Amino acid sequence: MDKKNTIIGVGLLLAAFVAMYFTNKNQPRPPAPASVPAVATAAGAPAAAPLAAAVAPGSRPYSMPAGTPDDQQLVALSNDSLVVTFSNYGGAIRDVAFRQHPAVKGAPEPYIFNRQHVAPILAFVGYPQLDANTVWELAERVTGRVAYRAVTDGKLEVVRTFVLPQPGEPGDPYRIQVTTTLRNLSELPLGAQRVALNLGTATLVDQHDTGTYLNAALWDGEDMTYVAATDLVGGGFLAGITGGDTAPKAFIEKPAKAVWGAVKNQFFASIFTPDQPGTGVIVRRVKVATDRPDSDIKAYGVTSDFYLEFPRIEPAATATLGGKLYVGPKEYSRLKEFEKREEKAMQFDGYFFNRIFLAGFFAPLLLTLLVWFQSFVGNWGWAIILTTLLLKIVTLPLTLSAAKSSKRMAKIQPRLKEINEKYADNPQKKQKATMELFKEAKVNPVGGCLPILITMPFFIGFFAMLQTSSELRFAEFLWVTDLASPDTVGHLFGIPINPMPLLMGVTSLVQMQLMPTPSMDNAQAKMMKFMPLMFVFFCYTFGSGLALYWTISNAFTIGQQLIINRMPDHDPLVPVPVGGVKNVTPTGKRPKKK
Repeated sequence: MDKKNTIIGVGLLLAAFVAMYFTNKNQPRPPAPASVPAVATAAGAPAAAPLAAAVAPGSRPYSMPAGTPDDQQLVALSNDSLVVTFSNYGGAIRDVAFRQHPAVKGAPEPYIFNRQHVAPILAFVGYPQLDANTVWELAERVTGRVAYRAVTDGKLEVVRTFVLPQPGEPGDPYRIQVTTTLRNLSELPLGAQRVALNLGTATLVDQHDTGTYLNAALWDGEDMTYVAATDLVGGGFLAGITGGDTAPKAFIEKPAKAVWGAVKNQFFASIFTPDQPGTGVIVRRVKVATDRPDSDIKAYGVTSDFYLEFPRIEPAATATLGGKLYVGPKEYSRLKEFEKREEKAMQFDGYFFNRIFLAGFFAPLLLTLLVWFQSFVGNWGWAIILTTLLLKIVTLPLTLSAAKSSKRMAKIQPRLKEINEKYADNPQKKQKATMELFKEAKVNPVGGCLPILITMPFFIGFFAMLQTSSELRFAEFLWVTDLASPDTVGHLFGIPINPMPLLMGVTSLVQMQLMPTPSMDNAQAKMMKFMPLMFVFFCYTFGSGLALYWTISNAFTIGQQLIINRMPDHDPLVPVPVGGVKNVTPTGKRPKKK
């Protein structure tokens, strides 16, 4: 493809990178909020509400709990994938350890979700006789099953049962069946009321996590809603441009039909899917402990409360609320098997450029190919290479056609220049002569953009897929110890040395040099020179798997361009005089004299 047309396509790539880079960039530390909201009673609820009065907004603590109660009793359910620890405080899940996913590469300790213990997962929120400050009775404990019981003012008995699938039993090993049974102990009906359950707290996975996927999410059956940590901080790259709200927020409430709600980070998620849809979520940013005082946003996590409606219960009657809680890795192949589109938590199409280039379609396709190749070669790095080569081969006919057209475009530059000079004062004649020249020379003036437009959806899809799929975490390849993180091999004057994006930059530079060179002004020429450097800058802190994909793609294109440049032109250009009149004089014959 020619360089001038390439600038257009590459400009789109740069725009995507700029948006992603600045959207994820850490914001300054805002003033610490003094409070968070609690769930309010639904409008029109009967006076005889089934629960104790909700705590007023602003009265619950905003940061981590000060310590562990002395009388806290912990029990655990486990299988080959999880260790789920329950607390009698709140009668819910204290934390979840992932046996197959270490916290640090090479270490025996598992990654623990909700390890900050801001609130137990699925604990009631804002109700003194049921919340995380309430001691629940352990009613049942058997293999794979635990139940807790609490009674509010002698009016309502609440029994919560948690079932974790054991090896050989049906169900996903990361999915817990949750059943809440309510029994009216009073002589009066207990009116319907809205309650909230905590979904847990998500924090950054490690020091390489930029916070792009640190958020809460809600699926209403048709559309996804995300509330990111940066939304709570306020400001951001786009907010300043569009005039959006730049003030920090203690919470963000999203009232809506909620088929399921989630809190998640780059690789792990807590997803609660009730049997009946909820009525919304409230998302809060939580101050957590950090070992990185140099980074403000890393000192915060995201927690979310999920709204549900408790039904009206007649005297001596019972009501049951059921649901499934998934706490585990963000694996598309696993989540897509669930019944309520839980795979949307992967957030492949969660950003503007992702949606424009259909990443929601291409990312799952690429991930499926990647997993398929990995099952054969046994290495994720080689799987990325094979997937990249397959994509290049599939699109080869189009890129070859565009490359040949670009080569011919370079040959007609002198005649284009002549046309521009002759018809400088007559745009219509210049346009007509130019189009006739393109037709005679068999040149597509926009052909050089075609490969970029074809490549962009795959590139954005690859970016979205590699950034959030837990399969790539700690995957090794050559010197790379983690394809989901930068491949830092050392530091020079405090600057990390990441070979993969540097190699990507070198191959990008070589590729640019091999392209046909049409006439360009100085600004375009300078942009072409600095373009590889800009790509290195934007990709330097992304996962090395993305740079590996781009490097292999560049290497394939370099080989392709070398072959094209050496191919003889079997259809030489027919000389076309300025003005567009075709020269039909037969070769070797003189025109007859008049």
